[in-house]
Amino acid sequence: MPSPNLCIDLDPVPRPFPFPLVSLMRCLLRVPFICGLAFALPSPSDHVVFERRQVEPHGWVPGRRLEVDFMLPMRFGLTQNNLDHLDDMLMAVSHPDSPGYGKHWSATDLVDKFKPTTQTIEEVVRWLVGSGIHRDRLGLSINRGWIHFNATAAEAEEILKTEYYVFTHEDSGDEQIARMEKHIDLIMPTVHFNHLPSPMVQRKRTGGLGALESQPGPHRVEEEVTVTPTLAKCDKLITMECLRALYNIDYTPVATKKNSFGIAEFTPQTYVGGDLDLFFKNFSSTQVGTRPQLVSIDGGELQTDPSKQGFRYAGESNLDLQYAMGLTNPQTITLLQTGDDVIGGSFNTWIDAVDKSYCALNDPVLDPVYPDPTGYNHPPSCGIISPPKVVSISYGQDEASVTNRYANRQCNEYAKLGMMGTSVFYSSGDYGVAGNDGNCLFTHCKVFNPSFPSGCPYVTSVGATQINNGSTVHDPESACQRIIYSGGGFSNIFSVPKYQSAAVHTFMTNHTPPYSSSLYNNDGKSRGFPDVSANGANYVIAIGGKFATVYGTSASSPVFASMISLINDARLAQGKNSVGFINPTLYSDKFTSAFNDITTGGNPGCGTKGFNATIGWDPVTGLGTPKFQELLAPLNWNAVSVSRRSGVYICASTADLNSINDFESCPQYYRFRRNEHLTDISFTAMTHGSLQSLASLVS
Repeated sequence: MPSPNLCIDLDPVPRPFPFPLVSLMRCLLRVPFICGLAFALPSPSDHVVFERRQVEPHGWVPGRRLEVDFMLPMRFGLTQNNLDHLDDMLMAVSHPDSPGYGKHWSATDLVDKFKPTTQTIEEVVRWLVGSGIHRDRLGLSINRGWIHFNATAAEAEEILKTEYYVFTHEDSGDEQIARMEKHIDLIMPTVHFNHLPSPMVQRKRTGGLGALESQPGPHRVEEEVTVTPTLAKCDKLITMECLRALYNIDYTPVATKKNSFGIAEFTPQTYVGGDLDLFFKNFSSTQVGTRPQLVSIDGGELQTDPSKQGFRYAGESNLDLQYAMGLTNPQTITLLQTGDDVIGGSFNTWIDAVDKSYCALNDPVLDPVYPDPTGYNHPPSCGIISPPKVVSISYGQDEASVTNRYANRQCNEYAKLGMMGTSVFYSSGDYGVAGNDGNCLFTHCKVFNPSFPSGCPYVTSVGATQINNGSTVHDPESACQRIIYSGGGFSNIFSVPKYQSAAVHTFMTNHTPPYSSSLYNNDGKSRGFPDVSANGANYVIAIGGKFATVYGTSASSPVFASMISLINDARLAQGKNSVGFINPTLYSDKFTSAFNDITTGGNPGCGTKGFNATIGWDPVTGLGTPKFQELLAPLNWNAVSVSRRSGVYICASTADLNSINDFESCPQYYRFRRNEHLTDISFTAMTHGSLQSLASLVS
């Protein structure tokens, strides 16, 4: 069972809040307020609170005042243009009822649409020059989104009317240091702590083989296992065959050269080739020797040190790749290996690599700074590859570990990736309503701690389910309550998006949780997560030359993402575009029958029972687990959907069958069941019973 919840304590008395080489006042940051084209050198009365932290990051201890001559790489994120239209523009290419569905944007068009205005740039430059920073010291990023310069701590404190302190991490000993309202979107460094993303599964284990303590990786059981592909023990050992049977996954990619599927990993987590081969030898023999396509981001590389190839360093990557590669074979998987072995990576750095418009000087607080003389001593990896059509990330962090502005800025970038046709999936967490490692918020250790980026409405958050003991792949699953609890809840930053508002309203009305607003954001107006779920218990992986079982939403995300990649393949084979941002589609009425509704189990945490899985969407398992064929058919309506089970379902356009009325289970299209007594390519129309030849659809 999950370990006891820990608590992030909030000191009720405001005091200086240092940063691990980032820091400043713990709660308040004063910044100048810009209200016109010209203004005098700001005085304290001209400043407003730009950002505040609600909680102190767990494990960081206040230290000394930062030395006045310490050089800080300052970055001012400029307010982007047209962000007030971002959601509408994304929905125009993402909602299944939109005439522009699938008409994705180019990277160039995206940059032009959102770049800050010239007035915004001039205003901020004028203010900085008036504050004593010579114009020659100022630089503008390639996407015109950031103004950057180096400043001493004394200069930064004078400009921002604040103080910088140094924080030390209790465990690692690492140190960090820790802003014009209208035109400035984000200032670095200020109240942000360095939270390198970590897998949602960081459970302390007691004894046994490969005890993890608190290192990153999926939750692992103590014993090794011996397995062969079988459906008889799926309640104890999940394999690819179990998943295919659970979700009716029966599709072989045919358009792999047009398709792309990315898995993001963060150094030092890297896969081990020998473990991939051991897994494939047992479960997918034709893939022995197959490797993902490595994309090195900011010095990301595979682990060659034999002492760093066990579960702690390879567990997450082995899990992600073994199942993503196996389920989408022969699709080539792109491994977005992020960060060097000295600093590591962050969510922003993998986004930088696929979206040059987001890339500027790396955030010196939350993101690694390159060149780094001690590690990757080269410029940052900006726009080095096109965004894969699907990206899965089995990592996350507490929403409380970043400020609202930082979270919103990153969340907007996920929306832009969606506009370009990319689907982004994140694990929802493994500690129920608590945050990473079971952390809860505030003094009484009861307040729910939602996850980020799962709370961002422009990613697809994936929770976890399990096959109950003694059940089979044909029985209903429940919310995962074995070793881990499916992460879920409501954001404290993001409002409920339009596509989800009806689902959240129904849940809050029909299944009102028994908690007040003192424990969670219960107004019914905030973003709920997860969106969907997939099995997250008893996964068999090869690790260290042996087999073991692991648990977590770290498994759920790449599995669900694999199914969307298969759907993209079917669409690309028909000359269509990728599905892109898929949430509006998943929540639409057309796809109600495309999910197995999970109605048992819950996600306890923070000294409570958490939420319950119920009829319809819930903040434990989302919409439920996928019925692959039911997702594939309407999303790829003029392709033959082949199933190993009895009956083949086909959706055809009116151009192919204009005499048949819509069938209820396939809105806007036509659905047919194969007549098994026929020997040719003929089908029986379920609505009229008349035979129609569909040979022209089969290629």
